[in-house]
Amino acid sequence: MKFHRLMPSLVCVAILSACAGTGGQVAATAKPAPTMAAAMAEVDAAVLAGQTDKAYTLLRSAGATFPVDKTPWVRMAQMRFDSTDYGEAIVSALEALERDPDDTLANSIVAVSGLRVTSKALADLSQKNNLSGNVRTEAVELAKLLRTSLNEEVLVSNGGRPPVVRPRDTGGKKAISNSSTARPASNDPFGALK
Repeated sequence: MKFHRLMPSLVCVAILSACAGTGGQVAATAKPAPTMAAAMAEVDAAVLAGQTDKAYTLLRSAGATFPVDKTPWVRMAQMRFDSTDYGEAIVSALEALERDPDDTLANSIVAVSGLRVTSKALADLSQKNNLSGNVRTEAVELAKLLRTSLNEEVLVSNGGRPPVVRPRDTGGKKAISNSSTARPASNDPFGALK
């Protein structure tokens, strides 16, 4: 009878020692905490293998795992920009800018992607002769802003026609800008910016 009473105790001891033994093994085989460098290495491997969908999935996962880090968003913006998906490039770059408003690459992607989307839309409107009214006024204002920002009087060439004479601030003297003849002709109003 003593053996019969001892049996449940032995079973409990065996179970507890088995649990204690496996606990050490589980701790030894647990995955290390993820790092941004490891996530980006996985993304690089996916891109090299031509698995861009997998790369985007990994980047979104890294963005969720490291919510304050701009790295996955900048990388996604650059990939979208390189594949000429400018709308998505802007969205991803804006996510990066929420995390770091001073990121030069993200700001550049937003600006250039926006210009490329705008240039395509303006070219489409011009082909259909529908560039009028408020749209035309806004396009003219945008061109003025671009000329000022780029410190250029002429953004694109005018297709071989004589240069347009525009007064330039030269201390009261008039000057003619002939810089348009140095650029190749293009139907794209922002082609020289590409």
